[in-house]
Amino acid sequence: MNPIVLSASSVNRSYGSHQALRNVSLEVRRGERVALLGASGSGKSTLIRCLCGLETTDPDGGRIEAFGQLLQAKGRLSPDIRALRRRIGVIFQQFNLVGRLSVMNNVMTGLAAEAPLWRALTGRYDQTDQARALDALDAIGLMPQAFQRASTLSGGQQQRAAIARVLLQGAELVLADEPVASLDPQSTHRVMEHLSALNRESGMTLVVSLHHVALAQRYCDRVVALRDGALVYDGPSNALTPAFLQNLYGTAAAELLHEPGTETPVSDRPPLALAA
Repeated sequence: MNPIVLSASSVNRSYGSHQALRNVSLEVRRGERVALLGASGSGKSTLIRCLCGLETTDPDGGRIEAFGQLLQAKGRLSPDIRALRRRIGVIFQQFNLVGRLSVMNNVMTGLAAEAPLWRALTGRYDQTDQARALDALDAIGLMPQAFQRASTLSGGQQQRAAIARVLLQGAELVLADEPVASLDPQSTHRVMEHLSALNRESGMTLVVSLHHVALAQRYCDRVVALRDGALVYDGPSNALTPAFLQNLYGTAAAELLHEPGTETPVSDRPPLALAA
């Protein structure tokens, strides 16, 4: 059995009177592909931001570890957070690229944590690092666009550039927050296929929040489902059923049961009980 690379124990996160996460506990092992599912406002983005240390939990908010080391506990980040973040790649829905810079320069920021400070500040990297960046772009099919301004890329291409940045970073764990939410169906599948390929070929662990059940079933072996900030299901993606999803998503289930750009519904199987 592969070692645990990410664990959360009794995690809580509140914004004023609103509780975004309620006693969430989970473990992720090296090489897994895990989908976070839930309707808007269910806590998926908050959980991902806590898991990578971009947000802290409540003072009584439990404990998060990465690679067997403390990442944060009870609302305080570990002193080793910077070293841990070098091993964790984060991909956002908004791409987080600088439009006026070239695609190449945006990807090179994946080296910021390991490069000397003056190189990171000036963007001057040596030829070896530049070659690594080009290799990353080639791996996700963006070599021809390497020296274009990032603002000229389509949404799907920008997200692939973000994947190349994580690839160059050498991340062992990737947390992707709704990475395909704003993309057309073709770009959606291309981005998901690249993420899946990185998982298969390098053993990189993937946790990705998704809004479409069919995508989770196609690209992830395991699903962790949230509802109102609480974990309500953790199990195989192929065991999800329309009855379960109706309970999880309510009136939004009919739309979310179909894969983007298709008319293929999630297959009907015996119903599952929600977690307590």
